[in-house]
Amino acid sequence: MRTSTDYLQSLEDGRRVIVDGEPVKNVVEHPAFAPIAHTIGRLFDLAGDPANNMQTEDPVTGRVANRLFLPPRDAEELTAYREAAQVWATETHGFVGRSPDHVGAFLAAFSSHPEAFADDRGPGKNLAENVRAFHRRVVDDDLYVSYSIIPPQVSRATTAHAWEGDFIQVGVKEERPDGIVVQGAQMLATGGAVADEILVSCIKPLQAEDEDFAVSFTVPVDTDGLTLYCRRPYAPGASSEYDYPLTSRYDETDALLVFDEVFIPWENVFVYKDVPGLRQQFFGTGAHVLGNWQAQIRFATKLRFLAGLARKVAEVNGVDKFPGVVEKLGELASLVSIVESGVLAAEHTAESDDQGLCRPGARALYGAMGLQSEIHPRVIGILRDLAGGGVLQLPASVEELRSEATREHMDRYVSSPGTSAEERIKLFKLVWDAIGSEFAGRHQQYELFYAGAPFVVKGYAYRNYGYDQPLAEVDDFLASYDSTGMEAAR
Repeated sequence: MRTSTDYLQSLEDGRRVIVDGEPVKNVVEHPAFAPIAHTIGRLFDLAGDPANNMQTEDPVTGRVANRLFLPPRDAEELTAYREAAQVWATETHGFVGRSPDHVGAFLAAFSSHPEAFADDRGPGKNLAENVRAFHRRVVDDDLYVSYSIIPPQVSRATTAHAWEGDFIQVGVKEERPDGIVVQGAQMLATGGAVADEILVSCIKPLQAEDEDFAVSFTVPVDTDGLTLYCRRPYAPGASSEYDYPLTSRYDETDALLVFDEVFIPWENVFVYKDVPGLRQQFFGTGAHVLGNWQAQIRFATKLRFLAGLARKVAEVNGVDKFPGVVEKLGELASLVSIVESGVLAAEHTAESDDQGLCRPGARALYGAMGLQSEIHPRVIGILRDLAGGGVLQLPASVEELRSEATREHMDRYVSSPGTSAEERIKLFKLVWDAIGSEFAGRHQQYELFYAGAPFVVKGYAYRNYGYDQPLAEVDDFLASYDSTGMEAAR
């Protein structure tokens, strides 16, 4: 299986990544990308260690494979999948939203339902076979695939065909016998700068007039004509691991992809000028359910870590027995348990579909997802309340602890009973990086809109809850009495 060394060496491939107006020569060595690249590398090493039970036999080749890249076929495999995903989520404490297992889950579900890609609009091309072949590459080569599936926010009132200018959203500019030429942009490729390939598609509903933009394809990050414009990276501003323990490890770099007449071979195309096909790939294959179940495993892990921070702060401040504080910690426990329970309930109610993919229960999954935009801000708010001004009295950096001229003041005035100044400052620096730094602000926005606008995510919950049963119960009760009976009761 792939090692961190293999992965890091593969990133030295001439990809065009722009930061501050300049192309990055080598993402492995650049301060904006080296930390997250090494974090991803550690994930591959964890998967390669048999002790972590992330390996399984590939049913196609018989070779050892990462189980997170294979579709779970039954309840036992789904449980093993969750446990494997938990290994990676625990390593990053849930702060890496686009680890390789996220898009890996989508691709595994795609491969289980090749019939969803059988509308061969590419002249004489078997798009279903393209999906199977690419998934085989992901499994065989342990590929890290990110995705970019949202149009640029040029106008949220209309779709691409109505925008001024040609090919603002990425679309098909030219069709050739050997492939297509695409032009335009797409967002938001989280982790794209350190991925092997990117799945480019559109999850936003399009109109019939948007046919040229109704495409889904994969592209190696080093492809000619592809440029990644990254948002302001936070890792270079992390003065030390002690001062910014999260930023210095887990800063994923979101990027806008710009395609300047990029050639995409037919074998890399999954959906071609097919507006219904875009929706079918996500919602007809089980990909949206499996991929978002992985995301909720990650989210629950992050919430547990934040709850642990809150509990530690209360303990260090000596207020963990105060009734008001216990109430806040109890609310935290309730909020985290909602997501944890949604993950397990989705697993418990999973069913294998007609193609053998074991799909987590949509009702429980989307029920938890529907509250994500409310739960995360509330968890952060409680942690803020408990930390209070403690995150503001911190010294500027670890240098105040290292300097003999200032260490005495730190030890005297920034300690707590039973907790040294060094350990107290370390804890509250971590809290600040989780609630107040630029990294923290990005995570707040990320969790708010992780699966789309809140009304979109709640729409998933509404459609998958199954209102027929509660409506029937209400109708049955209403039918159990009539006006005559009510008059008699009076």
